[in-house]
Amino acid sequence: MATTREHTNPPGDRRVRRTQAALARALLQLVEEQDLSRITVADVAELAGVSRSTFYDHYRDVHELAEAACTAMIDRLIEALPGDFNSDDPAPKAIESLEEFFASLAEHAGLYRALLGPQGSARVADHIRRRSTAAIHGRLREAVENVEPRAQAAPLRELPLDVPAAFSAGALIGVATDWLQGGCVRSPAEIAALTWPLFHSLYRIDARTLT
Repeated sequence: MATTREHTNPPGDRRVRRTQAALARALLQLVEEQDLSRITVADVAELAGVSRSTFYDHYRDVHELAEAACTAMIDRLIEALPGDFNSDDPAPKAIESLEEFFASLAEHAGLYRALLGPQGSARVADHIRRRSTAAIHGRLREAVENVEPRAQAAPLRELPLDVPAAFSAGALIGVATDWLQGGCVRSPAEIAALTWPLFHSLYRIDARTLT
């Protein structure tokens, strides 16, 4: 499995971050115009305004750059996942969060489709699974801690949440991957509206859990 090359500059060096950001932007632009498999190091370096040797200072190949760009974006996207599992209303904020998640996927559909497809990256898929599971686990824990009435919340705090969190993350990845591979026929708003009720119905946590 490829790993990002070590740099002679410290990881937080501004020049390193600027160069990596430029390379990522170039790749994202190129991948919307052609398949990832057809993009070369020379293509990315030219568009980013750097030399090929500079590219190789940071990444082994285009695929490794794609993995790095994808996982960095996923880390930001995961924060947009909904957390209001206790809402009795249509949860517009939660649906808006999911819509933002799917809209961001659609914005760079070419990259995500390539890395999450049949010939994609196991590293990226595993990263999404782990980050999604951790985020959903945290949302579920918050729901348990905020459940009403407060006097009945203590037993709920002992509920095992690892399985439902992993199940939810896997389901979300499945929906997203199928949607991407199908060409994003449904709009982000529509797919979000269809997905949210599944989260809400399966994992709504309230005092009735105790009965």
